Amino acid sequence: MKSHKPLLSALTAAALLFAGSLIAQDAPSPPPAPAASMASPAPTERAAYPTPQGQVIVHSAPAPAPVINPAPSFEQLSGGGKWISEDQAAAYPPLANDFLNASHNGKRVSKAQYDNWVKQLQ
Repeated sequence: MKSHKPLLSALTAAALLFAGSLIAQDAPSPPPAPAASMASPAPTERAAYPTPQGQVIVHSAPAPAPVINPAPSFEQLSGGGKWISEDQAAAYPPLANDFLNASHNGKRVSKAQYDNWVKQLQ
């Protein structure tokens, strides 16, 4: 029985070349936006790119830091229990996002673990 590896290799190479040529095609540039909408409140980086319609100047800045509300008490999150489960942690999104780090075992958070985690936030 003949091996189909050379045929499959040739077909794969041809498909990759075809896909590359599709990706490399230039798409029409959108019309430039009015100057007022391009202003950034606190630009930290500026770059200029030539286009057929003229030069486009891009101002970029980092996203503002998210506002984190103060952490609720352990008793509030645990519902009066000895542990905070992953479902209970969902009530405070920063804890839900960092649950594995706070819990150290991935299943539940004790009062001591929660207190240590809250100290890290400050």
